[in-house]
Amino acid sequence: MTVSASARPGQRSTLLRLHRWISLCAAIFWLLQALTGVLIVFHWEVTDAQISATHRPTDYAAIERRIARSVTARGGTVGSVWTAAGAPDRYNVNYTDADGTSRSIRIAGDGTILDTPQPGEERLMGFLVGFHHDLLGAWGSWIVSISGLLLCTNLLLGLATAWPRRGTWGRALRPSRRGPLTARLYGWHRALGLLVVVPALAIAGTGTLLKFEDGVGEWIGATSVTLPANPPAGPPIGFAAATRAGLAALPGSAFTQVAWPKPDDATYRVRLRAPGELRRAYGGSYVLVDANDGRVRGVFPIAAASPANRFMSALFPIHTGEAGGLVGRLLSIAIGLWLITMIVTGVWLWAKRRRPRRQGG
Repeated sequence: MTVSASARPGQRSTLLRLHRWISLCAAIFWLLQALTGVLIVFHWEVTDAQISATHRPTDYAAIERRIARSVTARGGTVGSVWTAAGAPDRYNVNYTDADGTSRSIRIAGDGTILDTPQPGEERLMGFLVGFHHDLLGAWGSWIVSISGLLLCTNLLLGLATAWPRRGTWGRALRPSRRGPLTARLYGWHRALGLLVVVPALAIAGTGTLLKFEDGVGEWIGATSVTLPANPPAGPPIGFAAATRAGLAALPGSAFTQVAWPKPDDATYRVRLRAPGELRRAYGGSYVLVDANDGRVRGVFPIAAASPANRFMSALFPIHTGEAGGLVGRLLSIAIGLWLITMIVTGVWLWAKRRRPRRQGG
């Protein structure tokens, strides 16, 4: 769509009607998405604050011993260990117990168990995150995806209808403080839209692309970090040795995740956050470690990845604002509040516009 200052009045009227009706049809859902998005920007920190204030420095050997005592000694199978991303030196151990039930425990850096959520247990932050991502179900993921496409389209339609004619930018960005309330509110609605629509498009656009992550990645040529399967040759090295090997392969990096070897591939996948990455919680760099002998099989820093892989890795930190650190996350909240304001004022303006017609009819 091309935004033109010389668009004919008929075109502007058509765009305005389309913008208005799309907004009205999706307003409630967008409002819920914006509210949950604002509430979960700091969900990692909130979750950790609710669990415990305990802090213990990270000791990978102690974590390995905890896994042995609490998981493998009881017949469980570990899948991965992730940083909790909230309070420092906290980790989530994801595993399958002896009866096949998926479980997790949250531990401190020395292996102290801080939280043992039960299967199916739902907590407030988990509910909000699940609702925002996919309405708590696979079917909801499609609704969120379609809603995201509509939101991006409608932001562009709103920009097209609000675009000032030549020589009127100053008046458009400085709404009048006089006149009827409806006219003043419309002026502010338009001005706020013009000022914030570009960063709002960045957040809405990246969020929508994340819903089509696999398809978009394949389309632009992004590839997964893989190597040929490595046959097992005996008992694997432990978590601590694999993690240290990965960290040593990328000096200055921080631990993000370790995925356990598969039955037919004796390889630990160590995921790290390398210096300079946009991702702050979960890095996009990988080191593959031979589980047979601790040898590094491959190092894949995101900085050396293809443009397609770097693009896909950047979507999440841009959407959440974490690419800009604390300021970026606060900006993400501000844009969410902006969207809520635009929805509420847009619906109010529509209602005020309709009321005289009904009274006159």
